[in-house]
Amino acid sequence: MSSLFHSSILTYFGRFVCLNFWYHYIASTIQSKYGIIPLAHLTCVNYTSKEIDQILDLLKNNGIKNILALRGDRNPNIPPKKEFSYASELIHYIKERGDFYISAACYPEGHVDAENLDQDIMYLKKKVEAGAQHLISQLFFDNSYFYNFLEKAREAGIDVPIQAGIMPVINKAQIERMVTLCGASLPPKFTKMMQRFEHSPEAIREAGIAYAVDQIVDLVSHGVDGIHLYTMNNPYVARRISESIKDIIKA
Repeated sequence: MSSLFHSSILTYFGRFVCLNFWYHYIASTIQSKYGIIPLAHLTCVNYTSKEIDQILDLLKNNGIKNILALRGDRNPNIPPKKEFSYASELIHYIKERGDFYISAACYPEGHVDAENLDQDIMYLKKKVEAGAQHLISQLFFDNSYFYNFLEKAREAGIDVPIQAGIMPVINKAQIERMVTLCGASLPPKFTKMMQRFEHSPEAIREAGIAYAVDQIVDLVSHGVDGIHLYTMNNPYVARRISESIKDIIKA
């Protein structure tokens, strides 16, 4: 799977349907009815190998070849199954069980569990060595972090395509929750924008879209491998950004 620009509308919805073995149906419908190549999100920390086998069979039988292999969030109230502790283990497992195109996550500012970025890139290389063919980054709001990460990843010998993950912020609660979860830094320009428009839902939505478009234009100008848009299941945001940058993408 390769494209300069694609959206991740199913990212969070996928967690729910994955648990109920229904996301293969949604992915299949997206592919057969709308002609869009889906990227099925598959976590592993709360699954057994038998359950993973069932999911892979469902995907294979429905013609779904693209998988984003993730560890998944650890829930302190739910004991993990312990067969898979890391995404690299899931990637290796998938690689041995079918002709899937495997994507994996990467973190421009380092994973919250890593001691530093260099250590995190070492773990990232293990994902690629296990079989990841394509990487999608965690969200970030300062492109300089992505460029620094990209340089370090290439120096470490990671040569697969790396897509930049961009999340348009459309309300203050959203950014506070996401920053808590992933630890993304907020540059002064972004912080000032949030403070200026936080009391106007319409203004902060439009400002968030404009900020994301500005990030994407800069990334594309620097020759990024692709853009992964975190839309949080908001088709309005996806449409606005797609329309704003369609001529840039074509160029």
